[in-house]
Formats: sequence, structure tokens, C-alpha cells
Amino acid sequence: MNRNAFYISDSWLSPFSTIIDKRISKSLSKEEQLTGNGSLSDFAMGHYYYGLHREKDSWIIREWAPNATAIFVIGVFTGWKEKPEFLMKRVNIQGDFELNIPLAGLNHGDLYKLSVHWEGGKGERIPAYAGRVVQDDKTKIFSAQVWNPEKPYKWEIEDFSPPATAPVIYEAHVGMATPLEKTGTYREFTDNVLPLIIKSGYNTIQLMAIQEHPFYGSFGYHVSSFFAASSRFGTPEDLKELVDKAHKAGLRVIMDLVHSHSVRNENEGLGLLDGSAGQYFHPNERRIHRAWDSLCFDYGKDNVLHFLLSNCRYWLEEYKFDGFRFDGITSMIYYDHGLEKNFTSYDEYFDGNQDEDALIYLYLANKLIHSYKPGALSIAEEMSGMPGIAADTVNKGYGFDYRLSMGVPDFWIKLVKETFDENWDIGKLMYELTQHRPEEKIISYCESHDQALVGDKTLIFRMIDAEMYSGMDKSYHSVVTDRGIALHKLIRLITFSTSGGGYLNFMGNEFGHPEWIDFPREGNNWSYKFALRQWQLAENKELKYYNLSKFDKKMVKLHHDFKILDDLSVNKIYENNSDKVVAFTRGELLFVFNFHPSLSFTDYGIPVQGRFRIVLDSDDPLFGGFNRIDRNAVYLSIKKAERNIINAPLYLYLYLPSRTALVFKKEPVRRATDL
Repeated sequence: MNRNAFYISDSWLSPFSTIIDKRISKSLSKEEQLTGNGSLSDFAMGHYYYGLHREKDSWIIREWAPNATAIFVIGVFTGWKEKPEFLMKRVNIQGDFELNIPLAGLNHGDLYKLSVHWEGGKGERIPAYAGRVVQDDKTKIFSAQVWNPEKPYKWEIEDFSPPATAPVIYEAHVGMATPLEKTGTYREFTDNVLPLIIKSGYNTIQLMAIQEHPFYGSFGYHVSSFFAASSRFGTPEDLKELVDKAHKAGLRVIMDLVHSHSVRNENEGLGLLDGSAGQYFHPNERRIHRAWDSLCFDYGKDNVLHFLLSNCRYWLEEYKFDGFRFDGITSMIYYDHGLEKNFTSYDEYFDGNQDEDALIYLYLANKLIHSYKPGALSIAEEMSGMPGIAADTVNKGYGFDYRLSMGVPDFWIKLVKETFDENWDIGKLMYELTQHRPEEKIISYCESHDQALVGDKTLIFRMIDAEMYSGMDKSYHSVVTDRGIALHKLIRLITFSTSGGGYLNFMGNEFGHPEWIDFPREGNNWSYKFALRQWQLAENKELKYYNLSKFDKKMVKLHHDFKILDDLSVNKIYENNSDKVVAFTRGELLFVFNFHPSLSFTDYGIPVQGRFRIVLDSDDPLFGGFNRIDRNAVYLSIKKAERNIINAPLYLYLYLPSRTALVFKKEPVRRATDL
């Protein structure tokens, strides 16, 4: 047994160690087969070979299409007709086609496609490695576009060093980050939203829907062109400027990477690029994802691995992203996509339902990412709890730095929907917030974009409901709004402060954005009314959104000032379910929560020793609270029993108002009599 293997820390994995070892052995064998004496970075360079490239005195275009019998390049320069001089030549038995085009034959901005022939048919296709794809406003047809601007983007920050601390992630969608009823742009995001994120204190931006996708309402999950940044938001230079400006402000930028499936569209996507169903995807019953109506990659094919690994390197290299949130990992690694399963037994990770080809790909992808760009983040959206997903590859894991703690938002939604808060089980709450596999770090969150989409509700909407439209003025108070505002703060703070590695928030949720997300579609008459963010609400001092925004900034500042998320230990020191009180330490801070809806406690003893000052009080009027705490006081631990008893325990006696959280910083003891 390997003493460095991650499974050493979990005795329940002992019966499965041989399976784990074999899976990693297969991954290492595949790496050796693909790289020979080279590296994964050298292997993952498909974007340099395939696609359209300008050379010194010509253009060259290449495509992998083994089932094709002929391929023509067509475009505005051919009148969209097949011409003999634009016929690509098959250059090897693997199915690579190639064509040299005179330099004057193509111009920046020209639209083009491939006309692909196969036995029994043909079709117009967009090149698989196209770096720029645009949609015609009138016809709605997508085409590849020659992109060779006279002045390529000049980076201000060539080599960005990400902050060496836990990620506090602001999840954002460029298109709906505008307050206007339209599709927002990269430049608008850079000018208007990036300053808000910088001011908020988050150290990481996660951009959604960057890879080109035909249907805007898919939220970017039905990708068609994997190497093209979505043109509906602007140009490649605009996106590069966004990343560059974020780097200049010290923020890392990661993107949502969709390698779990692909859009079914044939004209825009890869589904039948060369007429064959099995070029990139499974040709059999595994081809269609029954829940997502999309195509499933065949990770057992070397050309597919080459495509996807090159895609990882491309985004790190071309746009200088600092890592990825990998979408749909659970769907990738199980033959049944993990659908309708609770994963209550370890057997379910090793019962033959696992796609080991997908696991091999993930191992290789993470190894590539971290070798090509040390310091890059990789985050797995994985809900089954597959052992080793977020363990280092040197420890026989699959190499993700973090796993999204997807059970936490599900827990909060179920709790808020089904249980009055006077009946909340504080012990279960703490268990759900802190549980994770021993070898992994996690990103915790109360809610992400998933909970903001039509068909679901944000937490504050569930708690306040109709009064979101009538009760958010500061002068208005009701049992419903006061409860919702208080719990919104407590839920966020306890999720943030108990996280096992990092924290995530979807844009607008931090201040209780009042509307769900509904992208323009036929069902809403293609309206943009709900595909936007009302930033002005958080700036209006007369509204409670302003209070919630201020609270979130102060909460995030706890990590900025004290790096609490870098200390993975959450040390619970007190819990009383009847009183709904819990206290724990994280780093040098003490957190005390009173979740009770009606009871406030005087001289409530917390068994901790020291001298403390308040650094955050959720009851502060600035945060929409009722100002029941003296925030300037110094709090000293004293003996619970008579002072003449030797070794009597010390307690911090506090006033704990109902539905309030207090965060204390321990200070140096100035004199012996302080204790």
C-alpha cells in the first residue's frame, strides 16, 4: 500500500485500494503513451496545428475529419460556393486535411465554413478549433470568422501571480451583468462590474458562459465551439482586456469549462462534423445525455483527449485565465451520469458504473493545468463525493484543488422550505456545513446561479417572497422581512466561516437581488426583463439591499484581514440546540451565532479564554440590524464559579440577541488581572 496515497486517511477505502491503484496506473500509462519522452504541455498543442493560422506569406487551415471524403473551405471569399482552389488535401491516414491559402485570399473579418463531404452526404460545418465564431443578426446563422487584427491586444500584466490565499469567488455572467434589458458586453463588464467586484473584496472572478454556445438561454452549457470566446459579448481583445484589468487589480480569473458534454446542433457543433456520429462522441446508446439533451464525449479516444487537453492549455495561454471550474464532473464519471442517486455507499464508487476513461481524462487535465500554469486553480463541480477527486495526483488522486460543496445549498434550500427556524437542528447544521472527505478542500456556498434561475428561488426570495417588492425600504418592518434579512446574513456568515477551503457567491445574491434569471426565449416573448442585474439597488442607502451589500463586504473582509479560510480547522467550542446557539473558532477569530427566532440571552457563557473585541456584528444598523450590541466594549473571560477555586473554567459572558451573529478577535492580554 502506498503510504502517500490519499486513501490512507479513510479506513473505509481499504477494500477498494486495489481498484484505486489500478485506475491511477491506467492514467499514468495513458500519459506515457500520449507524451512519450515529452510532457503533457507539449502534447496539448492541437490549437497550434488545427484551425486557421496565418503564416509568414500565406494562411494554412487544418481539420481532423477521418470519415470525410472531401472538404472545401467556403466563405465570403468564394461566394459561399465550393471552388477547386479551396479544396483541402487529405495528408495522412489519421484523417487530417490541410489547405494553404495565399495571404491575399483572406482578410480580417471574413466569414467562412467548411463544406464537408462523406459517403452518402455532405454539410456545412464550423471548424472544430475555430477561435472566432459569430452569428448573423438577421439569419441567426453562425460562421467562423478570420480574426487577425492589425493591433493584437498588448497585455499590461504578462505574468500574473495569483493571490496565495484561499479563493473567495464572485461567480458572474457577462451577458446578464448589465442593468439594461440587453446582452451585456465584456467591455461593459470591465468598466462597470469589475470595479464593484474589486470593491467587494472578492479575490477571484469566475466567468460563466465564455465558450461559444448557439442558444443564449442555455447559460453557456451547450457549447458548440470550444476554442471560441462567445462573440455575443464582444471581441477576443475585449475579453483579454477584462482579464488583464482584473489581474492588474490583483484578482485571479477562472472560467467555467464545459468538457462534460456538447450541444447536439449539427451545423454549429461537433456532432456530425465529418458525417460520423463517433468522431468526438459515443456512437451508441451512450451518445445522448438523457437529462441534458446533449452529446457525450468519448474520452477513450486519443484524438478526443488531444482536443480537450489542448482546450485546457488554450484558455490558460491565449486568454491568461487562472484556472477552471469544471462543469458536470459527476455526469462524466458515471455511465448513468449519477442521475437519481444519493451515493450512500462506498460500493457506488467502485461497482463498475464508473467511466474510467473519463477519470483518466480528468487526471491528465489537472496534471496539465498545474504543470503548464503553477498556481492555477481547478475546481470540480462534483456531487457524488467520488474519493480522490480533490486529492493531488502525487497522492493517487485526480488532481482537483477543490470540490464544490454542492450539498450545502441543497441543505439550505430544504431547511428554509421545510422547517421553521425555531426547529432548526444546530448540530445537523454544523455537520452539513463542515463535512467533506478528509483528503479534499471544498468551496462552500449558500447559493449559486443554479438557485437564481427560473424554476428555483434564491434563499431570500424563499424567506421574504412577495414582500421583496414592497418591504425592502429601510423604513418598513414586518416579521417576514426582518426574519429574512437577519437569516440572510447568518446563513451567509456561517457558510463562509465554516468552509473547508473557499467560498463562492453568484453576482447579486450577496445583496438579495429581487429577481430570478430568465433568459430571452419563446416562452417569455424573447424578453430580457429578467436577464439582468439591478446593481443600483445595492447603492441606494434607503433600501435594505444596501445593508446586505455592506454586510457581505464586511464578511469577505474577514478573510482579507485574517486569512481565516487558509486555516482549514473549524474548532467547535460550544453548541446548544435548545437555545440555537453555536460557537467556534477559525484562525484567530471567534464566531458566536444565536439562531433563535425570539430569545435573546444575557450573560451567556461561552467556554473560551482570552480578551476579545468585536470585528463584526450582524445586528449593526449599517447591516440592517437593531443595534442591540455594544461594539466598542472589551470582552474578558472570567471564571464561572467562585474565583478562589483553583483551575475553575473561564467563560466569555455575552449578550446574544435573537438571530444575531458576533465575530470576535482575540487580543493580547495586557495585565494579569484581565483574567
